[in-house]
Amino acid sequence: MGEAKRRKELGLPPRVKPVELKLPVLDKENIQKKVRSFLYKYPIVPILFYATVIGSLGWGVFNLVKVYKLS
Repeated sequence: MGEAKRRKELGLPPRVKPVELKLPVLDKENIQKKVRSFLYKYPIVPILFYATVIGSLGWGVFNLVKVYKLS
């Protein structure tokens, strides 16, 4: 006697089959096209990004010098 018949006789619901999860596939070319089109549309973004990074590094160095009185 199979498991399905036995479960039916016992009044149990059918066994739930496990669902296989698949990882999403990253389309590298499509992502590159979107990024490039965004940067062509807004060319100021890289300039603002680098200015923010340099400014935050400068602020950090300034605070280190101020806290430890290196100057």
